[in-house]
Amino acid sequence: MNTKIKSFFFSALTLLGLTIALPFGFVSSVEAYPIFAQQNYENPREATGRLVCANCHLAQKPAEIEVPQAVLPDTVFEAIVEIPYDKSSKQVLANGKKGELNVGFVLILPEGFELAPADRIPEEMKKKVGNVYYQPYSPEKKNILVVGPLPGKKYSELVVPILSPDPAKNKNVSYLKYPIYLGANRGRGQVYPDGSKSNNTVYNASAAGKITSIATASEKKGGYLVTIEKSNGETVTDKIPAGPELLVREGQVLTADQPLTSNPNVGGFGQKDVEVVLQNPARIQGLLVFFVFVLLGQVLLVLKKKQFEKVQLAEMNF
Repeated sequence: MNTKIKSFFFSALTLLGLTIALPFGFVSSVEAYPIFAQQNYENPREATGRLVCANCHLAQKPAEIEVPQAVLPDTVFEAIVEIPYDKSSKQVLANGKKGELNVGFVLILPEGFELAPADRIPEEMKKKVGNVYYQPYSPEKKNILVVGPLPGKKYSELVVPILSPDPAKNKNVSYLKYPIYLGANRGRGQVYPDGSKSNNTVYNASAAGKITSIATASEKKGGYLVTIEKSNGETVTDKIPAGPELLVREGQVLTADQPLTSNPNVGGFGQKDVEVVLQNPARIQGLLVFFVFVLLGQVLLVLKKKQFEKVQLAEMNF
């Protein structure tokens, strides 16, 4: 019963996130990763270490994340995620028209780390976070956070408030160095979750031969139908959706897999790994005590030296 209740609330949160995201622009299943990918992958990180974002977003782009070198238990700290790209770039939308790029990311935290509750976030950090809605990847994986799609021009840099665990309360956590994995994308993907191509990628000839005709695929939606006659007389027709620019003409002889269109993709996916140390406060206290003893020892040595010099001076005068 508890599991059903959790699933219900999680579905409600997901719907709320999509409701917030939809006003930012038209959302297709490729464009809206990572939220929609939650339905297709139980875990966003594969055994090889690659994040599943790369299955739909084929181009490689940079991604940056900045976290403190060390954090104390049961404290809120911020992770700064940067998704850089050329703000003047326009992407091909699902309807074939040009539009602004959206961004999104998946952030895999160590076990025990999670999104900080609203009542634990300092006011200064709340201003940095803004109105961005982060949510857990699933009810069972609260240490994995997702966000997007968001307008890239406004949200190319995001601040994530994270709550560190307390080993005194969570016995599965220790004072160690932990990895954090970021997978960030900008723009729409090239492949849908079912394996089919989107209109945001290059289309190649399915066979070698001569182009006998190029027709409009749909008066309403646009696109092309490219008919190729093979050497044995058979014909094949390649359907190209609206968006990519056609590079071939009627009568042109093609080789197999020769590009029929340009590659309209201006976005891509980036992955970045960083580490954070969950620091034991007792170690810091011990270090401070050690520094105090070192300082005290230095002071005593100086005082002893001064006393010795005074004794020597007194003996010389005597």
